[in-house]
Amino acid sequence: MRIAVAGATGNIGALTVAALERGGHEVARISRSLGVDLTTGEGLDAALAGVEAVVDATNGPSTTADEVVAYFGTTTRNLLAAEERAGVRHHVLLSIVGIQRVEGNAHYAGKREQERLVSEGPVPWTIVPVTQFHDFAEMVAGWTEQDGVAPIAPLLVQPIAPADVADVLAEIVTGEPRGRYADVAGPEPHDLVDMARRTHQARGREVKLVPTWSGIFGPAMAGDVLLPGDGARIAPTTFDEWLTKSV
Repeated sequence: MRIAVAGATGNIGALTVAALERGGHEVARISRSLGVDLTTGEGLDAALAGVEAVVDATNGPSTTADEVVAYFGTTTRNLLAAEERAGVRHHVLLSIVGIQRVEGNAHYAGKREQERLVSEGPVPWTIVPVTQFHDFAEMVAGWTEQDGVAPIAPLLVQPIAPADVADVLAEIVTGEPRGRYADVAGPEPHDLVDMARRTHQARGREVKLVPTWSGIFGPAMAGDVLLPGDGARIAPTTFDEWLTKSV
């Protein structure tokens, strides 16, 4: 089966490409660095020639909500239009658990626009909402760290291994469209501050973590907002297992 992966050079995109190729599929890689630009549509028609299904694992800019919504709106419209021209029969969108419950987050606003366009679009679809990745805590602390001090929100999350996400996407894209898929999460809930502390410790880094809701994530994301709903699909890899393998 010929399958395209948008965002093929990113973290989840590259892992999804590898998972599909292990399964014997032919993968068309869509990435600006490979000459396919979703913002302009350049190279899309050629990349989707003969493609039966598409995984969209693209990421967006870290800017204002209006800019993120505009970016995801443009890239998603261009991708769906090219898929319709190519006769693609299944569009799989990687999304995030809890985005409908959080206002004021620019990235989540962009993902909601993506979901809307896909669900109202011309190509049969599956939306796969997943929880934060195991490396999310370290990444968030890295965004805010200055002089060895990192403000970080005490989010409650149920993180998932990136490789597990890729395996789920590779499985779903080879099947029939399923509409909105169940939430996909890791095995256990964790506090983001503790995850960051343990990741830094495993890396041999000393960073002072300051729990706060006054940073990039506010109190609208407190409590169980980011946790998976009932009937979630639970991936196998624990945070401890991932951390052991990642150092």
